[in-house]
Formats: sequence, structure tokens, C-alpha cells
Amino acid sequence: MTANADGVQGSELLAKQMRDEGVEDLFYIMGGPIIEVAGFAADYGIRTIDCRHEQGASFAAHGYARVKREPGVCLAASGPATTNLLTGLANAYLDCVPMIALGGAAALRAHDTDAFQEYDQLSMAKPVTRWAGRVNHTDRLPEYFNMARRKAISGKPGPTYLDLPGDVLYGRVDQSSVWFPPGGKGISRPYPGDEEIKEAISILKKAERPVVIAGSGVFWSDAGEQLRQFVESTQIPFFTTPQSRGIIPEDHDLAYLGARGQAFRDADVIVVVGTRFNFIISFGHAPRFAPDVKVIHIDIDATELGHNRPVDVAIAADARVALSKLTTAAEEAGITTSDSWRAQLAELDDRKREQSRMMAESDQSPIHPLRVAEEIVNFVDRDAIISVDGMETLNFGRQWIPSFVEGARLNSGPNGCMGVGIPFAMGAQVAAPGRQVVAFVGDGSFFMNIQEFDTMVRHNLPVIAVVSNNGGWTGGENTTPGRSLGFNQQYHKVVEAIGGYGELVTDPNDLPGALERAAESGKPACINVHVEEHARATTVAFGGYSTMMSRSDA
Repeated sequence: MTANADGVQGSELLAKQMRDEGVEDLFYIMGGPIIEVAGFAADYGIRTIDCRHEQGASFAAHGYARVKREPGVCLAASGPATTNLLTGLANAYLDCVPMIALGGAAALRAHDTDAFQEYDQLSMAKPVTRWAGRVNHTDRLPEYFNMARRKAISGKPGPTYLDLPGDVLYGRVDQSSVWFPPGGKGISRPYPGDEEIKEAISILKKAERPVVIAGSGVFWSDAGEQLRQFVESTQIPFFTTPQSRGIIPEDHDLAYLGARGQAFRDADVIVVVGTRFNFIISFGHAPRFAPDVKVIHIDIDATELGHNRPVDVAIAADARVALSKLTTAAEEAGITTSDSWRAQLAELDDRKREQSRMMAESDQSPIHPLRVAEEIVNFVDRDAIISVDGMETLNFGRQWIPSFVEGARLNSGPNGCMGVGIPFAMGAQVAAPGRQVVAFVGDGSFFMNIQEFDTMVRHNLPVIAVVSNNGGWTGGENTTPGRSLGFNQQYHKVVEAIGGYGELVTDPNDLPGALERAAESGKPACINVHVEEHARATTVAFGGYSTMMSRSDA
């Protein structure tokens, strides 16, 4: 640590604590008063990724966290730079993703003087974070970063924010007066009660058509293996939320992706682990589920138990320990699921897949988006990370591209935030160097953060973006105002112009070669694929309102 007669600068204290907490990568844009933080972070061995927009930096931190299973960290200068982080914070907040955002701020001594960029950034951050705080004393910078990390990963995870006034960062203190909390500590895991486990087993013993619905809480508690043991022991079919795909490989014998809707409607018992009863699973209401379905709900956040619908057994516990205890109890009780229930779902799953296969293997021109998804499936490794973004593109990806590895599927999440695909993929590539990262994105969402291709070029992050270009913001035949974007934009040439690889594809048979050439280039790449303008996916719509508009000629 640097020391002189004037003491140690606050920016260095913060950087040292970040290193001690295990931070390996930092997404930021230079500026005051945080520039010294980035410099000292690099001195302490933290990789610093300088982005082209703060929103891109915050999205990248989000994508990084989902792959690394550690909080992503982003840093912004004061004023508009910090407010540019807010969309990323809000997205992580609704998605329950641990992230730490650091925002520079006007000096404390200048408050209420109309100083440069002086406004209440802390109050802006509070509604979209698990916790937000302002550091008022230089010697407490390490303590506050430790606090921000602990609050981001404890209980239901989520983003935190630290407001960093310039005079606090540039202040100097005697090193001996600073407390550096022990960094990188894990968290305790709340255990379920024995009585709740007994009640759950009592219900499961009577179940004829049970299903398991697993959410991202299973991922954050690192409980994928415990979930697999539970479903294999009981032979209960499982489904995941979009945020937790790959927790168990989706070619598992108990995975019936195409039968989700029927399984939910016909289930007499559902075991919901690590996810909320939100709009993604229709709040647990009929007609998505049977009106009399029995519900066993496991969640680390007790306030989610009974939220939006009553549950029969409420278990406030960590997913890993709860599933482990439930498996042991189920084995002792001899619980198993009937062959007929599984056979029914398997038959429906096969039939649904075959219905979609015609389009996925079609040679039609314009290209059907499912054919694009199929070529991605054929191209990627089993552990490839797939970032999906857009409207119809998101739906087609959900419908056709499977996941085999946990933490390898990124999407816009409960916030439905477009523009995340490219920066999510960028963060994922930083988190997992050497692995394939493919972004499957719509033409509308692609251009929202296209500037981050420059970041990926400069930092040698060879993400491949496959643009499903249907010439507009939505699919389907409609006259919605502002829908049309046209096909004249040369997205691939924009990427080429900033140092990446680009290629236009209009023939489906050219897709495999284009993907191979993009990979061989070793550069961030854009494959601009012209697809059928009006193609619509057949998955269940997640939105609570329509973006379509029907207009008569009358």
C-alpha cells in the first residue's frame, strides 16, 4: 500500500478492499472522481474493462455475475455517468442478481451549494437496490464495500450501490486508523424445520401428478446437484424458470420442455424451489395451474411464501439444504412418481418438438428464425454461454435452444429489458475466458448497445452475435406505429468498421459456414441474418400487455 507523510488516499483503500473481497474484474468508464479507484484497482491486480457506456458496464456486471456466481462490480463517474447505471441496477434488482455499483458523487463539503453534478444519486438508487449507502468518511471505505458485498449476496441476492463523494475518495488517512474487514466471507444457510419437511412428504406421498419448478435461487445457492438428486430419487418431472435453465441438463430423462403448459395445468402437486410466484409462472393462478393444486414452496426469503397465492407448505430455507433434507425424507418414505404421468409428458414433449422441427430445419427464404436457432444449437459446445435478447428472438430462443450447463443462459429476465444481449455476453466472456459465448439477438435490441463491440475488440473478447433481423421491433403482421426498421442497415459492417468480424446471411445453408468463419476470426463478430418478417414464436407470452396493435381500414 502506498504511504507517505500525508497518509493513504481513499481510492486506494477502496481498491485494496475490493481485491481482498475477491474482486477479479471491474467494468467502468473513466472520469471524476473515480478515476483513481480504477487505477489502484489495476495496481492491485484487478482486471479493468473500460466500456463505452455506463449502461453497458452495468449490464456486463450483471451478465458476469450470472456466469461467475459472484457479484459483478461496475464503477461510474459522478452525475449522468452514475444515473446511466440505474437501468442496470433496476434490471438486476428484479432479476435478484448480486451486483455492486460504485458511483462517484459531488464532494460532501459542496452539498447544497449547486456544485457540479450535485444531486441526490443515493435516493435514486435506493428503490432499485437491495441496499444503498453513502460513504461519509475516508477511513470507512473498506468497511462500506464489505457491507455492500455482504448485502448483495445475503438472503435473496440483489444489487447494492455505494455513493462515493469526491472528497471522501481523495481524502487521506493514516493507514493504522483503517479497519479492513476480512473479505470474501461466505454466508450462512437457513435450514428448514423438520415439521415442514414432514408436511411436504405427506403431500408428496399422495401426489399422482407432481412437478418441480426450480428458479434462480437454486443457482445462487449452488444447489443444482441437490435438485438433480431430488428429482432422480422421486422421479418427479422438473421445469425451470428462464433464469435457471441448465441447472440440470435439459436432455435429462425427467425434462419435458415442450410439455410445460400441460404439466402445469394437470399437476396435482407443485414443488416450487427458489422462485417467486410472479408473472413468469402466472402468479400460480388458474388457468395456468389447477385451482386445487397443492403447493410446496421453498424460498430463502420468507416474505415470498404465500405472496400472490396461498401455499400448503411454506419452507423458509436455503435451496441446497432444503432439497438435501427433502431428498433424504423422500427416500425414507419410498416416494416415487408413476410411469404413466411421465409417459404422458414425454409423448406431448416429443409431439411439440416435432411440430417445431419443420421450421427449425426449413430451407425457406426468407429464413425462419427457428432455423437460425437450430444452426446455433448445431454450432455451439455443450457448455457454451447463450445470451438471448429481443422480443420474438427471445421467444424463439426459449422455444428451441436447450441449456445443459448452469449459469450458461442469459436473458432479459423479469424486467423484460431490451438491449442486454451484447453487454451480458461481454460480461460472460470476461467471467469465462476460453468458453464459447453467443448472443442471439433481435435487430432492434442489437443496436441499443452496439458500442460495446468496441470494448470487446479492445479487450479481445470474441463474442459472436447472431442478429435475427426481421426488419422491425416485433414479429407478426401488424401496423403498429414505429414497428418497421427495414432491412437496409448493415449491422455487420458497423462491427467490421470498429475492428470486429461481420457477415450478412440471406440463405439458410450459409449459416453454418458463417458461424465457423466468425469463430475462426478470433474477433468479436456479427452475423446479420435476414429472417422472415412476420414469424411468431409459439411459446407462452410473459408480458402483461401487448405490443401489437390491430387497426381496421374503416
